[in-house]
Amino acid sequence: MPKTTDNGNAKKEELPSTIERSDKKAQRTYAKAHDSAVESYGEGRRAHQTAYSALKHTHEKVGDHWEPKEGGKKGPSDEQAKGGRGTNKETKGGVDANATKEHLLKLAKKLDVSGRSKMKKKELVDAIQKANDKTTAAARKKKKK
Repeated sequence: MPKTTDNGNAKKEELPSTIERSDKKAQRTYAKAHDSAVESYGEGRRAHQTAYSALKHTHEKVGDHWEPKEGGKKGPSDEQAKGGRGTNKETKGGVDANATKEHLLKLAKKLDVSGRSKMKKKELVDAIQKANDKTTAAARKKKKK
C-alpha cells in the first residue's frame, strides 16, 4: 500500500508509530523511499528495510521518534544502512553509531541513561538503542489505551 498521497505527502495512517511521531521531513523521507522500494522489490520486509535505511541517512532515533541529525550531517548511521544489498551487519536501531562520542553523550543524557559518563562509544550506542526501544514500547502501550 502506498505511503504517500498523490501530492507527495506521507499518509500518517500508513506510517510506523515512531515515524508518525516524527517531523514531516522524516515522514516524507520514509514514505517516498518505501514507495520507491515497493516498485523495485514489491511490498514487504525489504521495502520497509530500504525505507528505514534511507531515513537513517538524514535522521536518528531519539526515544520514541526520529530527529534530524545534528548539524544537518547526512550519511548512514550504521554499517547495515551503509552496506546496501546483501549486507548482513547488525543495525543499531536508528542510533547514529557514526556520531561523535560527545553527541552520543548528549543523547544519553537526554534519554537519562545512567552510567553514561563512564561508557565507551560502543556501550553508549547500545545503551541509547536500549533506551530508545524502552521509550518506544511505552509510547505504543500508551497509544493502545
